[in-house]
Amino acid sequence: MVLFNGIRTQELVDQIYKYAIQLHTQEGKTTQEVRQILMEEGLDEESATIVVNNITRQLYQAKKGNGQKDMLYGALWCVGGIVVTIANIGFIFWGAIIFGGIQFIKGVANYLGD
Repeated sequence: MVLFNGIRTQELVDQIYKYAIQLHTQEGKTTQEVRQILMEEGLDEESATIVVNNITRQLYQAKKGNGQKDMLYGALWCVGGIVVTIANIGFIFWGAIIFGGIQFIKGVANYLGD
């Protein structure tokens, strides 16, 4: 593996990605700001664009995955609450029904959102 100032190439790439993700998620920088900062730190325009595009795609996929999980668990809670209520055991499981419905809607919003 190639060394750059005593750092392996893959380690350097990993550090760049971690830095870019930190700028975007923790510091709230836009993708354009992250790209500009990476270029100011020494990356060429093409490499900075590739890094920003890759992290944007990964964050989008993670958000969609979380949305799918929220939809699944929300539907299970809601339907479970309805089924148990219909079973007529003397209680109405409003908490499960409402919680499940809210979680499902949140999941849909995350799945369909930007």
